Amino acid sequence: MTVESVDTRFEVLHALKVKGLANDEILAAITGLEAKSLSGTVDELVSDGLAIRREAGRMSGTMITPNGRTEYDRLVADAMVTPEAEGAIVEFYDAFLPINGDFKKVCSAWQMRADGSPNDHEDEDYDAGVVADLAAINERIAAALDDAAGVVPRFGRYRGRLASALDKVKAGDRAAFARPMYDSYHDVWMELHQDLLLTAGRERGAGDE
Repeated sequence: MTVESVDTRFEVLHALKVKGLANDEILAAITGLEAKSLSGTVDELVSDGLAIRREAGRMSGTMITPNGRTEYDRLVADAMVTPEAEGAIVEFYDAFLPINGDFKKVCSAWQMRADGSPNDHEDEDYDAGVVADLAAINERIAAALDDAAGVVPRFGRYRGRLASALDKVKAGDRAAFARPMYDSYHDVWMELHQDLLLTAGRERGAGDE
């Protein structure tokens, strides 16, 4: 097995750890792999008992197995991470937490108005204000991602996916804000958060909630 194939297996296993259940489109978005390489790697992981395929309509996709988690831990342990890279990841994590806190407030404002009533999205001015706040959040996380991508290129891919989801929201697709399993802004943000925790070797703490 070549170094490249080992790296590819790790990237796919890592994506499955991040997402839980992922279709090929999401795996490609997280890993950056082309369709042929991705398909071959997934088939290899399934054949080796490290992943399973589910073919059940909307819930179809690939999942990591217990053996796959063991293999992932082995590959993580074998990965060479320089002190400089470790420092950059910690710096990114520290920068992420306050942005994450503000993002949660924006998500809450999208769902509930200040008086506690549900946001029925009938007030265009109110929604426009929340979307503007989301755009400001996006500018902050984009800058942090640019720095992190210098040591972990995978993080750079989240920048484009978040920007794409934001563009859909601005164009009037309200589901692109926070609908689950829609590759919404919230979906991608949650993937980024989980990816960061895994990469930093952190458990989810009070600051992550």
